[in-house]
Amino acid sequence: MPASLSAPLAAAFLAWLAPQEIGFSDLLHEMADLERLARWPQPQYRTLQFSSYDRRSVAPGRPDWFSNADGFGGEPIPGFAEVLAPPAAERPGRYLVCDVEGPGAIVRGWSAGMQGVLTVTLDGAEQPLYQGDAYTFLARRAHWFLERHRVPGDAGDAFQQQDADYLPVPFAKRLRITWEGRLDELHFYHLEVRRYAPGAKVLSFDPARDLAAARDKHWDIVAGIRNPPALVTDFSHRWDETIRPRETLRIVPPDAAPAALRALELRVQAADLDRALRGVILRLRFDDATAPQVEAPVGDFFAAGPGLHPLSSLPVSVRADGTLRCRWLMPYEKSLRIELENTTAAEVRVSATAALSPWDWDERSLHFHARWRAENGITLADGERRDLPYLRARGRGRLVGVAAMLVNPAPCPHPAGSWWGEGDEKIFVDGEEFPSFFGTGSEDYFNYSWSRPDLFDHPYCGQPLDSGPANAGYVANYRFHVLDDVPFEQSLDFFMELWPHTTGYPISYARIAYWYARPGGGHDIAPLQAGDCTVPPLAHWEPRAIGGASGSDFYLLRDAAAVQADGKLEMMVEPLAASGQLLRWSAAPRQRLRVPVTIREAGRYAVNLVACQSPDAGRLRLELDGARLILADGGGGSLQQRGADTVSLRMDAARRVLSLGFEPLHLEAGTFDLILECTEAGSFGLDYVWVQARR
Repeated sequence: MPASLSAPLAAAFLAWLAPQEIGFSDLLHEMADLERLARWPQPQYRTLQFSSYDRRSVAPGRPDWFSNADGFGGEPIPGFAEVLAPPAAERPGRYLVCDVEGPGAIVRGWSAGMQGVLTVTLDGAEQPLYQGDAYTFLARRAHWFLERHRVPGDAGDAFQQQDADYLPVPFAKRLRITWEGRLDELHFYHLEVRRYAPGAKVLSFDPARDLAAARDKHWDIVAGIRNPPALVTDFSHRWDETIRPRETLRIVPPDAAPAALRALELRVQAADLDRALRGVILRLRFDDATAPQVEAPVGDFFAAGPGLHPLSSLPVSVRADGTLRCRWLMPYEKSLRIELENTTAAEVRVSATAALSPWDWDERSLHFHARWRAENGITLADGERRDLPYLRARGRGRLVGVAAMLVNPAPCPHPAGSWWGEGDEKIFVDGEEFPSFFGTGSEDYFNYSWSRPDLFDHPYCGQPLDSGPANAGYVANYRFHVLDDVPFEQSLDFFMELWPHTTGYPISYARIAYWYARPGGGHDIAPLQAGDCTVPPLAHWEPRAIGGASGSDFYLLRDAAAVQADGKLEMMVEPLAASGQLLRWSAAPRQRLRVPVTIREAGRYAVNLVACQSPDAGRLRLELDGARLILADGGGGSLQQRGADTVSLRMDAARRVLSLGFEPLHLEAGTFDLILECTEAGSFGLDYVWVQARR
């Protein structure tokens, strides 16, 4: 080779061998890229979480392992890495959130409320990247940076998802974050950081430069996170079969290996759809594995069980028409087998589409795994806590998500009393003695806060099911780790504390873990049996004056003799209601129903109505002692507007029971008629009224 050519070629070859620089644009691409999860990361990294967990929690088995002073304020040990300057006189203290040496990136922040000032410094710079309100950076930084740098367009929930924010912040050499504030004020926080192996080249975040580039070149990625485009693949195979009771449909796509299953779409039809979605087991087996890598009830695999509950996320979606769509990428080297086992007593019809494309199987390729387990009838004693295993995996891989499905017969109609998830996530990586992730509450892990019963869905998280009232009944939560996946070299142990507000009632707790792993790894989740795949009924319950309902009197409307009404009254079976029954009132506009309420002594009282939200319901107005009641708490119903003097109980999707709270009012002692007036015709399922004294 001539000397004049060899030097440039050698330089080009060396440049090709050199590590590629990772910047904001690359991380933005990763937010929508499910394919990258199917290969071991290069360059390698670890994902760490810094949080306000209770520092008295030191080790499993120790008395304080389940301590819970994790951001409310006034904790005995400050919930930070270090006290930099203790508070003095009127001056707040200064505390270290994290100090990460080497290249990395912030990949998630979350907060339920954090006052004070957060200072974020990259690479030891003299000027901080951010200095200001702590909550804004943790949970709303995308909006803050986009607005500050005049980036037009609507990012929607691509970055901000409930109380979490996924705007990536890469750094080349160091990340240091400090907080200045008062420990007696709220300071809940999570900060997830990706720390690359030494030698990785990272371009630090420059919002003026990087956000302008995002506006000009990458805004379509943001749109793809929120609304994933339809996949175009090389091969698509369709089946439409009826599966008889206790039989299994086996599907072996035409040989195309090595290949990747890029999309799987299913639609299940049955006389009892809820039972079928839990009772039909989906199994996927790659490369003739001894046990299937994927094994879960078909509805729960899509993170919305039990039953059909619409959601739209990046990896999976559930449509109201019953279409279930999976976009997790699943590569294999030699073979793929799909099985659908009908464990129910009735036939089920399944339509399936599998979309395949070629895949270059190499030493970095990973098999997709999803395994489901359930524990029914868990009854905790007063004060008892428990670490529930979600996944204990062995080998090399990466965690990419989990979902939880609960049956919670809590007898309290308020989140403070019906809440099931006071417990924290704990994720141990590669045999570490203390977890890389130690959270501050189950809802905090799932990206929301304060045990909200609202339904929501986002690209990476959601609560598609909360049947109510409050957090009681049937519940489903999911979170997918796409940008914030958790790689492991040898092992990963994921636990969630089971800690309900009210004990002594049998909770059923199902969950599914999603992860990728090299062939030959193992896990702790047992094979499913037909008896596992049932929908547990809600245990019989009656409302109790506990928690947020303390000091309340209850008026159960199933005692129809005590109710006077225009229109038609009848009792109806409703498993979600107290004692399994509702009073059904079919009413036209201006028709009224009266419930006698007794006030024992003069004072301020809050009235609450527990009623069913359903497709055939209408709209109501409430009045007591001549005063029109004003809505203060919609109980998680999306159609309720605080400050309104009417409430809508119509819902197009599945039925829910809402506890609707109204603004307190002064009442004298005596017996009054609580008047429900129909303002929009419908059939109203009424459970009970609870009246709480306010001081």
